[in-house]
Amino acid sequence: MFEHIRADYHAHGRSLGAQGLWVMTVYRFGRWRHGIRPRWVRMPFSFVYKVLYKTVQVLTGIELPCEVTVGKNFVIDHFGGIVISGYAKFGDNCRIRTGVVVGLARVDDPCAPTFGDNVDIGAGAKVLGRITIGDNVAIGANSVVTRSVPSDSIAVGVPAKVKQRSRLHVLPEAGDIDLSEPLEGPPTDLEIIGAEGGSERPSKRAISA
Repeated sequence: MFEHIRADYHAHGRSLGAQGLWVMTVYRFGRWRHGIRPRWVRMPFSFVYKVLYKTVQVLTGIELPCEVTVGKNFVIDHFGGIVISGYAKFGDNCRIRTGVVVGLARVDDPCAPTFGDNVDIGAGAKVLGRITIGDNVAIGANSVVTRSVPSDSIAVGVPAKVKQRSRLHVLPEAGDIDLSEPLEGPPTDLEIIGAEGGSERPSKRAISA
């Protein structure tokens, strides 16, 4: 339990005032007391958990029952209006924000979404039902998601529309560039005229543009 709390402390910027950290601490305690045997020994710890759970819910406006499954580096940004169903499952490096609701689409179908790794949920988003959210997904603020979202996607709108997430190209380090070779790519708009003491003048390409 203390190992997880220490990791949550670092994930929340090492701030004891982060209300997300308060919620995660109570969550970790709730998960830990499930392992206490026999039942009569666990009962007083369960009572303490219920009091702490209700207290932190009132203070922060965040509802995160210990039945939820969360991975590493789960972060709750800000506070207020956050409701997570006990049926929900989160992978590693997930982040939620104020106003997020993750829950059931219908009362007669007790199943909440399952999230992959590296999922970022914007403020006010609602993710509901028996659906799966893939890895590396961003859900826009105030979006309503009721269908599964594939990996490497963005879900935005009401109802949410899924778009392929553009991949970022990593630039090479300065030491990896061979300056003895000519750089590839389109010509620049300025041409250097003369080998010695030359002057810079706009090229014909630049003038015609």
